[in-house]
Amino acid sequence: MLAFDLPRRLVAEGLGTALLVATVVGSGIMAETLTKDVALALLGNTLPTGAILVVLITILGPISGAHFNPAVTLVFALKRELSVGTGLLYVLAQIAGGIVGTIMAHLMFALPILDVSLKARTGSSQWFAEGIAAFGLVATILAGIRFQKDAIPWLVGLYITAAYWFTASTSFANPAVAIARSLTNTFSGIRPHDLPGFILAEFCGALVGLAVMSWLLRPERDAPALNPEAQL
Repeated sequence: MLAFDLPRRLVAEGLGTALLVATVVGSGIMAETLTKDVALALLGNTLPTGAILVVLITILGPISGAHFNPAVTLVFALKRELSVGTGLLYVLAQIAGGIVGTIMAHLMFALPILDVSLKARTGSSQWFAEGIAAFGLVATILAGIRFQKDAIPWLVGLYITAAYWFTASTSFANPAVAIARSLTNTFSGIRPHDLPGFILAEFCGALVGLAVMSWLLRPERDAPALNPEAQL
């Protein structure tokens, strides 16, 4: 049971998502400003994102669980570790925080407060990639909690760093972040009408991840106990 009251947990979720999006959008703007090499710009977008996830999960995880992601919140609600009402409030805080994060990034780089993206990200390969990205994120979180809970910040940060490069979609893996990124017409943006495919794929990937990992991590209750004398 988390020791922090709901208002502080919601602020932690909103703040964490805001800082995450500010990092994603801000590093994308900086990378695009400094280089015209798309691969180098993507690297400049990737490393800060992975790094900030390590920081945010470490400092805010003890308060709210550091979901920063409606798909992750759905997983924990289905696991009955979060009530439906609290889960919905988490999602609202995440979406609001993500939008604030985009605004923060724009203000830092003297851009319009919000600017609807024109960057096309659509098609079956992109949607499949987002499903894989969300599946892997949920698998990383659930297995990490089971086997190496203290390593969760690093596991998630490293997974997202890798997924930026092995997925065709550059691994949004997060509906709240996707919504926020639709409001920036910069390197990390996505057109608003491309959002439904991404968001649906992210939730589907997360649900498949929950199903697979619930089976994979289930204790083998029917396994016979080892007889110490049999080992002699």
